[in-house]
Amino acid sequence: MTGEFRNADSVLLARVEQVLQERKALGLEGLVGGLETVVFGVEPDRLKAAAAEFLDTTGYFFGTALDSPEATACVLQLPGSADFLLHARKFGPSPFDAEPRGPKSAHLPHTRVETLVFLCYDLERFVTIQKARGVRFMSPVALRSEASLFIQTEPSAKSALSYGFVQWLKGGRQYHGGHFREAEWSLPKPDKAHLRNIGVFDHASVRVRARERDNAIVEFLELTNYDYSLSVYVDVLNSITNVARLPGEPYAMVITSGLGEAAGGQPGPTEMFIKNYGRRIHHIAFRTERIRETFAGLKAAGMEFLVELVGSPEEGLRQTFSRPLSNTLMVNEYIKRYEGFDGFFTKSNVTLLTKATENQ
Repeated sequence: MTGEFRNADSVLLARVEQVLQERKALGLEGLVGGLETVVFGVEPDRLKAAAAEFLDTTGYFFGTALDSPEATACVLQLPGSADFLLHARKFGPSPFDAEPRGPKSAHLPHTRVETLVFLCYDLERFVTIQKARGVRFMSPVALRSEASLFIQTEPSAKSALSYGFVQWLKGGRQYHGGHFREAEWSLPKPDKAHLRNIGVFDHASVRVRARERDNAIVEFLELTNYDYSLSVYVDVLNSITNVARLPGEPYAMVITSGLGEAAGGQPGPTEMFIKNYGRRIHHIAFRTERIRETFAGLKAAGMEFLVELVGSPEEGLRQTFSRPLSNTLMVNEYIKRYEGFDGFFTKSNVTLLTKATENQ
């Protein structure tokens, strides 16, 4: 390292403790729940192809098609898991257009995970508190439909993600009404045995710059009721994987950065990913039963991988990364957790998985 800057958990932990105290003092505790929906922007001519690709590589099913004057969309669903809402804008600029793209993402300029939407139990109160803290939202008030109240932040200067918050008014997830109406098209679920082994959405990993590591984690904690859990350092690859969790919820938020200034001017995999693709979510992970059969089935169906299966039952975890998918640029992780293991790496595979991202 150059000595100019290096992330340190002692600094982060002090800020995390301050966030937890402020959440309680401001009355934010208990207002935000788990992840409800992942909003994924895709190219206008690739919406159906991207949805079909998702159905063919996960356990998800087609839920409903949606249409509005501004966008066409569809919802992909799996019981017990967050929904994925894929949408394509019909015209006009995107709030994410200002985020620089890299040479490997420039051909799909509108393709990225845009917004992570979390359940909120009292949205008007939440918005009032967060506005007083200086949080900037994309609408002056929450958007109301028959089924929900919804608001989202402006894209973050730390992570390039937007965070959305929804209060369901009819007891469950309903996306039509208000902005969207139902459309009359659908896509079939491929009848492949290995897809039945793929389960709920486990985590997403967003890549941020080393200097924004603490800010990105703190921002996420300030907006949700998640708690900082752990950081895994891979010094040899100039990488830190940071995890936030909400007790009882399947989804974990993973924020990955470099350690600091690149040693000798040589960037690690995280910095190279940002250079090639821009700041964005690198991979989305799905819990997978019978992972060996699933891996073999995906390979036989034509999926290519960045790394072979790594880990073991004795270590508590087995996992792999796909190559980026053609219509979304997304890497899929397939992860098998043994006997309640809730970590993200084993001692033997953390370096292998981090280094695998160099192959993108």
